Amino acid sequence: MNMQTANVMAPPAPKRLEEMLLPPVMMRDILLKTIFRKNIDMVTDIAKAVCLPIAVTQQLVDMAREQKLLEATGTLNANSGNEMGYQLTDAGKSRAQDALAQSEYFGAMPVPLEVYREQVKRQSIRNIQITRDQLTNAMGHLILPPDLLGQLGPAVGSGRSILMYGPPGNGKSSISNGIRDAMGDKVYVPHAIEYAGQVITVYDPIVHSAAEGDEQDMNSLRRTARFDSRYVKCDRPTVITGGELSLSMLDLVYNPTARTYQAPLQLKSTGGIFIVDDLGRQAEPPQSLVNRWIVPLEESKDILALQSGEKFEVPFDTLVIFSTNFHPNEIFDQAALRRIFYKIKIDGPSQENFLKIFALVAKKKGLPLDEASLIHLLKTKYPTIDNTYANYQPVFLIDQIISICEFEGIPYQMRPDLVDRAWANMFVKDEHIVK
Repeated sequence: MNMQTANVMAPPAPKRLEEMLLPPVMMRDILLKTIFRKNIDMVTDIAKAVCLPIAVTQQLVDMAREQKLLEATGTLNANSGNEMGYQLTDAGKSRAQDALAQSEYFGAMPVPLEVYREQVKRQSIRNIQITRDQLTNAMGHLILPPDLLGQLGPAVGSGRSILMYGPPGNGKSSISNGIRDAMGDKVYVPHAIEYAGQVITVYDPIVHSAAEGDEQDMNSLRRTARFDSRYVKCDRPTVITGGELSLSMLDLVYNPTARTYQAPLQLKSTGGIFIVDDLGRQAEPPQSLVNRWIVPLEESKDILALQSGEKFEVPFDTLVIFSTNFHPNEIFDQAALRRIFYKIKIDGPSQENFLKIFALVAKKKGLPLDEASLIHLLKTKYPTIDNTYANYQPVFLIDQIISICEFEGIPYQMRPDLVDRAWANMFVKDEHIVK
């Protein structure tokens, strides 16, 4: 078993209503809205829908019955182990509709922000320990300079910010993805969190990959929940943004129709990685984007604002990876650079590594290598671009040669003239176009 997995403590399931630390009216209204919207009547089904243990759900049902908002149907359902059914009274239906008018949120009971903070500490990205072997295995498909892993390892292990820079086409994005793959453990992501009576949804199936085969059997009356089912057990999340990133995407998103909030990208990436790819291509200047991260990176907390203007702190527990084709001094001032803990230059491959990549790609794609064509490539073509090798070039050239062979109806082969034709598509000559 991966040692990392054992280190993440699961959030304990609440045993009694008092342990929920949520406003009782809020819990009651979410219960009523869920029963109303899902049209369910058995406590086991209600418990599953609101993601609470059956005992706690029963306490909530009893509270609503005392307030004459729910009533027992008086029939035992044989299919549900002779379980009593419940239905909304007229007053209950009216209350559910009023509550839906205030907020459309129903389903999983939210986790109070203070309780969520404790879980973030239990599964912090700062607690992760990545060995050279784990990183090597995750990067196995990439041919990298031997000292690069030695730089990346401590940077990832620190859980702090990393800036990767260097010429385009050398695998900065692939390396970012490899770092993500090296983190083999799981974290617990809440469906939603609660602050000041407001619901903020966090779990997002686009960002979060739920761990397979880890569904809890909420229907079993005897079963003790292995963890608080208001959370989803997931792989450590990865959010990747590029040129589309704007400062507004780092704010709470308010849905005026549903009257609920959605967590911003950096909160969804808690316990995982936030990759800002192609830094310098966004509408916002890179300096502004990094300035937005300064407090979170230094203090491990972020500040968000509700519609009312009220500001509050949320945990910031994310490994931020900035990736850029620009030299850092071109896009940042020294104060911003000081705040990014690790700066790692990702250069193009040496001629030796370029040939290794070329041979690997050719073998994978079924293109036989030809010594005369390779010499032509290295001695005739590359000197025209100052022998600047890039990791993307072998794939590009081989794909071009294969396409030409298929078009000409000849077996896959390398020839100097085919290399010339492929090369012509890799670069555009600087020439004046007469209009």
